[in-house]
Formats: sequence, structure tokens, C-alpha cells
Amino acid sequence: MQPVEWKTFIAQFAALSRRQRLASATLLRGAGSQNAAVALVESVARQRLHCPACNSSHAHRHGHAHGLQRYRCVPCGRTFNALTGTPLARLRHKTLWLAYAACLLASASVRQAARQLNVHRNTAFRWRHRFLTLARTDRPLCLHGIAEADELYVLESEKGSRHLARPARRRGGHARQRGISSEQVCIVVARDRTGQTLDFVTGKGALTKVQLHACLPPVIDKDVLLVTDGHAAYRAFAAEAGISHQAVNLHAGIRVQGAAHVQNVNAYHSRLREWLRIFHGVASRYLPSYLGWRWILDAGRIRSPEALLKATVGAFPHLTVT
Repeated sequence: MQPVEWKTFIAQFAALSRRQRLASATLLRGAGSQNAAVALVESVARQRLHCPACNSSHAHRHGHAHGLQRYRCVPCGRTFNALTGTPLARLRHKTLWLAYAACLLASASVRQAARQLNVHRNTAFRWRHRFLTLARTDRPLCLHGIAEADELYVLESEKGSRHLARPARRRGGHARQRGISSEQVCIVVARDRTGQTLDFVTGKGALTKVQLHACLPPVIDKDVLLVTDGHAAYRAFAAEAGISHQAVNLHAGIRVQGAAHVQNVNAYHSRLREWLRIFHGVASRYLPSYLGWRWILDAGRIRSPEALLKATVGAFPHLTVT
């Protein structure tokens, strides 16, 4: 700022009200990061301002609370703010939200994020799942053309549970039975040649055609070519669903048959497994959140902390793929 501009700026302070002076002093004391997060959240709220109780858009300002503009609904009289009804409602430390969003985009563990932000690890864990509540739902609506599908298995985990249905394992651990068993959770990943990816946690044990019927028909075109390995469940599902299907006999060492292969989906599996190792075992009940997190990172759907914060409060219609 030039000296002349600075003098003009200072002269304007005399015209400020007491409340405006206090707000200016707070900003100068270092509340800029909180203001950045709050301003971002408030800007999203103004674009879709409505009462979470009656859905009316007829509301007026009603003071401030917890650093946020409060609104009062005219028809029903309920008060609300920009975070009401969002995953971030009632959370504190708004000054740290953008920094924490950056930790998520960097795949930081709970303890790493807690140390970096100087918060308790339980706070970092709670924030992780709040931030991923809405962002993880951003998925392509349908797969087109050639779609590859394959399953991978991860060790079933009751990490964090107070009461275990089995003897406790050391962190990470290994299955007690060989091969595919109820100790493992199946994840089906379907991916078309444009990179659009869908994943489904189908449950414990080996994949069945019933599970495929429950997850794949709503998200693949009828004229899609489904390419898989030789698993019998895919063949039975495709025949019953009337979908074109081609199997690649991986056991015979055949990986590519013309345009038919499952290398794209297997590469995604490899990246997913390597990424999951960071967390030393993920609780099975949280797998959908982690799969959504991985999709966000792998596809580059959200590239900045600001975009992730906006997605968390529901402002991500531009990310939807059709």
C-alpha cells in the first residue's frame, strides 16, 4: 500500500462504529484464518439460504453467534446459521478448518494432523469423518462403453469397537484362515475407460451374483461391455442382467484380449491398497468414507482446501459426473 493510500485508510477509522473498530482489532490480532473459513462458509450459505426446518427462503438476519451470521425464519421462527444441517455443525476451532482440509488432501494420518494443528487426536478423527460425510458421495452416475469390474479383499476390522466378536489382533494383523473367508471384506470396483470409478462394499466373504445384482445394474448402461476376470459370479450376473460380458482368463496368463482387459481397475486396486497402508488398518464400518476419500484424491476431483470445505457444507454440484 502506498503512503498516500495508507493515510486515507487510517483516516477512515474515525468514522467506524465501536463494533466495527472491535472487529478490525480482532482481524489485526490474527483472526484472518478464521475469517477466511467463515467467509467461505457464509458465501456458500448465501447462495442457497433456506430454513432447515421448513425449507423456506424467507429469512432475515438475527445477530451473530459463534462467529457466524445467524438468521431467523419468518414463517416458522426457527433460527439457524450457515452450518446448521451440515456435517460441520457445532464443531469448534474454525480457524483450523482450512489447514485440516489440507491435511486430508495430503492423506495425513489422524496423529499427524493432530500434531500439525495442535489438537487432540480424537478431534482430528472426528473432523476426518465430518469432512468426508458429503464429499464422499460425489460419484459418477453411470459407467459407459467398456467397464472393467474386479473385486479386492481387505481384512475385516473392528478397530475402535468397545466389544469385539472375536479375539483382538495386533494392529494390521493377518487372517487366521487361508484364502477368502468371513475374516475378509469384499470391495467391488467398477471403472470405465474414461476413468470414472464406482466402488461398493458388498460384505464379508466371497463375492456372489446376488451382491452384484444389488450394486451394478443402477450404475451401468444396458449396452455396456462388462470386462472381468473369470470369476463365476460376474458371468452369472451378466447373463441374468442381459449385459454383454467378456472374461479375461488371468489364471492362464492371458491379460489382454484385444480391447478386453482389466488393467485399469487392477491399477486402481494397487493404488488403493498402497494408500490404505498409511492408516495401519481401517475399521470396516468406515470403509465407504475411505473409498470416497480415495476417489477424491485419485480423480483429482477436489484439489484445494477451499474446495473441500465448500464440498463439506454441500456446495459441490459442479463435481457431478453424468
